[in-house]
Amino acid sequence: MDPEVVSKFLDEQREAAPDHLQQSFLTIEDYWDRKLWHQLTDVLVDYFNTPASAAQRLPLFRHFILSFAEKINQLKFVSLALLTATQCSDDHERLSFLTDLTAKVNKPSSQDAYVYALVATSEIKLRLEDYAGTRKDLDTAESILDSFDSVETEVHAAFYRTNAAYYQANSDFGAYYKNALLYLACIDLKTLSLEDAQSRAHDLSVAALISTSIYNFGELLLHPILDSLTSTPHAWLRDLLFTYNRGDLAGYQRLEHQISVSPLLSSHQDFLAQKIALSALTEAVFRRPPHDRAMTFSTIAQETNVQPKDIEILIMKALSLGLLKGSIDQVAGIARINWVQPKVLDMKQIDSMRGRLRDWDSSVNQLGNWIEGVGKDVWAA
Repeated sequence: MDPEVVSKFLDEQREAAPDHLQQSFLTIEDYWDRKLWHQLTDVLVDYFNTPASAAQRLPLFRHFILSFAEKINQLKFVSLALLTATQCSDDHERLSFLTDLTAKVNKPSSQDAYVYALVATSEIKLRLEDYAGTRKDLDTAESILDSFDSVETEVHAAFYRTNAAYYQANSDFGAYYKNALLYLACIDLKTLSLEDAQSRAHDLSVAALISTSIYNFGELLLHPILDSLTSTPHAWLRDLLFTYNRGDLAGYQRLEHQISVSPLLSSHQDFLAQKIALSALTEAVFRRPPHDRAMTFSTIAQETNVQPKDIEILIMKALSLGLLKGSIDQVAGIARINWVQPKVLDMKQIDSMRGRLRDWDSSVNQLGNWIEGVGKDVWAA
């Protein structure tokens, strides 16, 4: 590109820029003259991240950055393009812009940048409700990501964020829950606004409750994002998750009226009742020592508030979901449980486990004393 043309263009852009940003153009021109591509890229990224630069992103990208795009880090080039795309007039123009960008970086040497651009393109397709196109792009991105030994976390974060949004739009709550948590694992939570954090915590909580594949909320219960719901109108959702985790039927009954506040939860009320019954069952088994886990159907009915005629179905459901392992004696009306799925414990449950460990310690001491008493002659010999 002709240096005089570039210099003239940058002078025009400098004059159009706010006063406090004009100095940046002198730095940009200096780095361009000296062909310091790395430093030039970094100063452009900083400039584009400044809100006041919005009006100049498109002209700078089209008439300046594209002229040396091959010489700079392709992942940063895509980052500049994504910031530029925010200034497109609508999603259709944005999609065209990002489609061209994706084709430009689709090279063997820049597959990470290609994935980053492809995911951004799929996000626009999702907004335009092109679900088939979105899924195709995300599947392509996933297959490439799986072939990498390592990749920048921003690429993984973009993929998981968009994948989660796709599954949420298609009401696949289990897949949404998994991908949303993976997205949060890729970012610094401090970069989220309070509103965004609360929204994500709310959506994750609802997904965990109504998903037919999630019965253990441990990862979410331990995640700091859940604390963003504290002292908000949705604080009851956090309480409800902990209620399910400990199989607290009384706690569920206290919070049950809140479910009608959420249309999504309200439409799954029968399933939620079954889920708390399953949680109460696993908690009842967990509280018992391993040698005392043969439970009659009547005992289970008392522990879960489920009608006796539905107990066998409840136990079979727990067994099929992998929440419990054991067998059912239909004739005797007894369930013999030999394993219960591990889960995150609250302080009350930890205290209960401490009591059981004390009982176990005491029984071991008693057994030791009995052996010592009965076998005195043996020990003496």
